[in-house]
Amino acid sequence: MSIGTGWGPTRAEIHRARQLVSRLSLRELAGQVIVARYDGTRAPRSLVNGLHLGGVIVFDDNITGTDQIRRSNRALQRSARRDGRRWPVFIGVDQEGGIVERVKDEATRFPTFMTAGAARDPRLTRRAYAASGAELADLGFTVDFAPDGDVTSGPGDPTIGSRSAGSRPRLVARQMNAAVDGFLSSGILPVIKHFPGHGSVPADSHQELPVQDKSLRRLMRTDLVPFRAGVADGISAVMVAHIDVRAVHAGMPSSLSRQVVTGLLRKRLGFDGLVVTDALNMQAVTDRFGSAASAVRALRAGVDVLLMPPDPRAARDGIVRAVRSGALDRVRLRQAAIRQVAILLHQRKVTPETARRVGTSDGISRRFSAAAVTVVSGPCRGRLVGSSVRALGTADAVARFNAAARRAGLGTGAGTTVALVGYGGSGRQADVVISTDAPYVLGASTAGTAKIALYGDTPGAMRALMPVLLGKARAPGRLPVRVAGVARTGC
Repeated sequence: MSIGTGWGPTRAEIHRARQLVSRLSLRELAGQVIVARYDGTRAPRSLVNGLHLGGVIVFDDNITGTDQIRRSNRALQRSARRDGRRWPVFIGVDQEGGIVERVKDEATRFPTFMTAGAARDPRLTRRAYAASGAELADLGFTVDFAPDGDVTSGPGDPTIGSRSAGSRPRLVARQMNAAVDGFLSSGILPVIKHFPGHGSVPADSHQELPVQDKSLRRLMRTDLVPFRAGVADGISAVMVAHIDVRAVHAGMPSSLSRQVVTGLLRKRLGFDGLVVTDALNMQAVTDRFGSAASAVRALRAGVDVLLMPPDPRAARDGIVRAVRSGALDRVRLRQAAIRQVAILLHQRKVTPETARRVGTSDGISRRFSAAAVTVVSGPCRGRLVGSSVRALGTADAVARFNAAARRAGLGTGAGTTVALVGYGGSGRQADVVISTDAPYVLGASTAGTAKIALYGDTPGAMRALMPVLLGKARAPGRLPVRVAGVARTGC
């Protein structure tokens, strides 16, 4: 049961994890590989300790504010220590920036990951994700399910979009690795996703099993490039999506496929680190498999962490039955638990480069957006608006735009029309049209003066936009994806 180094934990940490895991009963072992969702806003002590779960994932409905989730996360860790656990609880969150963010309230908002592709500055990307990670660490999180290593295929990609750095594999790889380095420097464990690539399938695995019909050779040149680069750079954790990869294992979700997880990810790409399933309560899995069956299949495939089985107790009990019946090798189960415990022990020893309280990263978020602002039609120099502006769009986006405009000395409510088009929006007509998510809507929009891709509607993004609108700064960004119907990729 060899577990190599090179993915984070030292040989000593892996040895210590092996000692700790050897003391677990079969039921405890089975619980340790599960990371579950929970109800309510109190620390889920009884759920975690009662089933000996590896940890939990936090969603919007578990959070009422930053002080509350900090107390909850810390209480959960204390409770597990009192229960005899000698390693941290895995407390994860989906905090990518843009449309995927669970922690809000006083926390700094960061723009979409496509910002990194447009800015093309890995050092800035690292700084942005170090800041984001430091705020999560301040709140007691140990894991962030980010960044995305997906290469988006364009408007036909219904799931990833602006969550991807772009459509060029090597660009995505550089920015993904930079974000990973940033998270690690803050003490947060990043889990890159969604292997083997969710950006080029035309369906959403939340709703059905998407089909990937590219040949393996083509996948190696496109979707798999960022993951290969991540493995070469020593990434610690990878999330496997639920995709029917016809060239590798037709008809089976990749998260439950030994050919994909062990054959492709571990053997062909050489990854020896922690493998996590995408959420097992998604229809791509639940349409065919219950909690117990999917848990056992994933472990047999080579997965280490089972994320969000619909019924955690049924998943645990199914694993126990499978080991007792011989359907699942206990050695495989122990290997999965050792990997998880080892990386948690390793992360506990990381000294963050910069400790940061929640809500103190507005400056880096603004600089990140400022480096990505992209003018795809209209003047590259000079003022784009008059002395007053009238913003059009969702109430929240308009409020943030108006606050930034007034701070910059602009009047609001009349004057130059500025259309803000966010996630799910369609083409608009205005003097200036600004996309605040993926930039594809700019091609179908009509603008009298300019079209601008902003990649976020955060307060920092709106402030970064103002110098460009006022002609005080040039827009340095370049489109990281192809957008039909625009004049150019940037200034």
